[in-house]
Amino acid sequence: MIRKASECNCEIRKEMRGGPGSVKLTSFVTADELYNKGRMFSGITLEPGCGIGYHIHENETEIFYIIKGTAIYNDNGTEQEISAGDVAICACGEGHSITNKSGSTVELAALIILK
Repeated sequence: MIRKASECNCEIRKEMRGGPGSVKLTSFVTADELYNKGRMFSGITLEPGCGIGYHIHENETEIFYIIKGTAIYNDNGTEQEISAGDVAICACGEGHSITNKSGSTVELAALIILK
């Protein structure tokens, strides 16, 4: 099966998890297509000044793969810069956030796997 980009569900979430600005989410697959072992596999677009607020993952792990750009990633209270090609893993019981403080768009893929 091939799902064209035009067939993926896109939505804009304002102040996602209390973060600044709006985030564009592009859902690549459904939870059923992940055999209910994950709840999300999506593309995330962060325009300058936008981000996802700090939150903790319970009974799941989230993985970010940075496709384009540079962002500030909060890994359990420690902020560091992440860029294209980097992978950030937020394990079950840990917390994270991500903010685009650059002047260019940040694109990443996000996968949430259930415990």
